[in-house]
Amino acid sequence: MGIFEAVVVFVCSWWLIFLPMLSAGTRSQQDAGTVIPGSERGAPEKISWRWKIIVPTGGAVLVTFLIWLTLHMHWLDFMIPRR
Repeated sequence: MGIFEAVVVFVCSWWLIFLPMLSAGTRSQQDAGTVIPGSERGAPEKISWRWKIIVPTGGAVLVTFLIWLTLHMHWLDFMIPRR
């Protein structure tokens, strides 16, 4: 796997982990009991961006490393038909 492929795998896996993380651990304004006038009651009260950036980055690094390791160690060569 080259640099370009590794970057593509990292970016795709980062987004696939980041998007579900957006809703994890958020409380709505209605649940917190502090609804700001003019806003939606279901809007999040506070978003912890630091946690929502660190987890997908670590996950994407792990996924990219595992895919690189799988390709580097030739663990999928049995799927290639031999002539």
